[in-house]
Parts: sequence; structure tokens; C-alpha cells
Amino acid sequence: MATANEEFVKRWYGSPTVGNSNVISRNYLDSLLIETRYMNSGTPSTEFTLYGETFASPIMSAALSHIDHFMYEGAADSLVRGVVAANAAFWYGMAPDEEIERFVSAGARVIEIIKPFADRDKIYMKIEHAEKCGLLAVGIDIDHVFANDGSPCICFGEELRALTTAELADICRASKLPVIAKGVLSAYDAEETLKAGVQGMALSHHHNRIEFAVAPLQVLPVITEIVEGSIPLFVDCMIQTGMDAFKALALGATAVGIGRPLMTAIKNDPENGVRDYLLKANQELAKAMAYTGCTDLSRIDSSVIHFRER
Repeated sequence: MATANEEFVKRWYGSPTVGNSNVISRNYLDSLLIETRYMNSGTPSTEFTLYGETFASPIMSAALSHIDHFMYEGAADSLVRGVVAANAAFWYGMAPDEEIERFVSAGARVIEIIKPFADRDKIYMKIEHAEKCGLLAVGIDIDHVFANDGSPCICFGEELRALTTAELADICRASKLPVIAKGVLSAYDAEETLKAGVQGMALSHHHNRIEFAVAPLQVLPVITEIVEGSIPLFVDCMIQTGMDAFKALALGATAVGIGRPLMTAIKNDPENGVRDYLLKANQELAKAMAYTGCTDLSRIDSSVIHFRER
């Protein structure tokens, strides 16, 4: 009999076969236990500030992209409406300029993730457009560069190519917005992107782009030590609930992204599904904080986390 988590993985990520990085990430999340601390606790606040903007929660949308292509026309608008209604930050992936403009007009505080186009001029053009739109930040997908055979990835007709540290440094210097490196999953990439001057890192294996990837939460403590609080750290991959978010925050994350569960929410309720899902996740986060004596986000720390051997 399949567990609820196995059914979820099968529906959105394919069969839970050996080496599936989504399954590995989910299993690692479930291996983390929390201890409770009730004395001197109180009602928690989940209020969260990022790049000068204040949000209701550190739980955000993950950088989904091409939602209308994969679901139905108008799905992206349902997504952005729900994120705005929940007062959360809105991450979005590869998108035409007019779509980003529509999101901004809807009131979203957008973090746009840009692909590492082989034509580097396109990266700078996207950043310039993001600046004109007044986005919250931009990110670069450092991990979306290779196809399954190791050749350059062609994404919706665009060839992608791995960035050098020097190229990323040039991008960071050229941008008036904070630049986030998305796809960091090792101490090496953390050190190189930090050297380049990024103002945020997103830990992610990008929907099982490579099998047997280390779980983001597994490498998070190491990267937390490297950045020493100098920049925000974001985590996605199998973050589904407020308890998942709490575990990530306890291990050093600044904020987390929820992805495919929001697509399910859109399908089930195009009007309110995303808003309700994010609000429920934030309530779950608040519960975990209350039960562990964390009255605000700054009081969450790794000492409440215990690893369960399987």
C-alpha cells in the first residue's frame, strides 16, 4: 500500500524509483523530528522582511514557469492572485516580458528567475526589464544548463550554458536589483556564487534534474556556515507544509518555496486554492513555532531538530 507521500510523488514527480531526488528530499524532510518547548512561549509572529519588503510569511511560491502551457490558459493568473492575496513573495521562472508586467500589475512582488542563456545579452536584457518593472529581485538558474546526455540544454528554443564565476560577478555588478543564484547544492557552488557577489542563494535540485541529488536540507547547514548570515538562503524541493518550512528555517533557511502543491491547488480551486493553501501552510508554521517556543522567526534555530535514523 502506497503512503500519502508516495502517492503525491507519483502524481507530480513520476514513479518513486531508486535515485529520484524528489523522493530523497521528501524522505530526508520526514527524517527530521522536532522537540517541543512550551515554557515561556507565546503566540508567534511569522512576519518576514526580504529586500526591504514585508510579507506575512517566509513561505513563498517556488519559481514555477510556463504554467499556462502545462495546465491551462489563465492558470498563471490564478497563481499570482493567490500569492498576492496571501501577502507572500512571488517567484516565477522563464516568462515573456509581458507576462512579468501582468504579474506586477496584479500587485505581485516578483522575483524573476532568468535562464543562463548562451546568448548572454539576453540575460542583461531580462535584468534591464526587471529593473524597469521594479521587481523585488532577479535570480539566475545556475543548474539548468545541461540536457540528459550532458550536452547544452535547449529550453523552449533557447540554448543554455553554464556560467563562470567571472560572468556571474559581471551580472551582479550590472544589476541594480539583488541577484540570487538558484540551484546551489554544494559548498563549492556556494563559495563561488558568494565570491561573485550574489545577494541570495536558492538551494534546489530543480525537480530531479539529476538523480541521487543531495537533499537541500541536508546541505543547508554547511552552506549556512559559509554565508554566515550575509545573504538570504532560500529552499525549495518537496516543501509542502508549514512543518516542512519550519524544519528548513531551523536549519538555516531564510525562506522557502512551495511549488507543485500550488498547481494542485489551482486545479482544485482556480479562484482561492493558492491563497488558501499558503494561508494554511503559514498556520502550520505558526503552530510549529508556538510548540517550540519561537515567538518570532529570529528565535528558530537548529537545536530543536533531531535526525531520526531509518
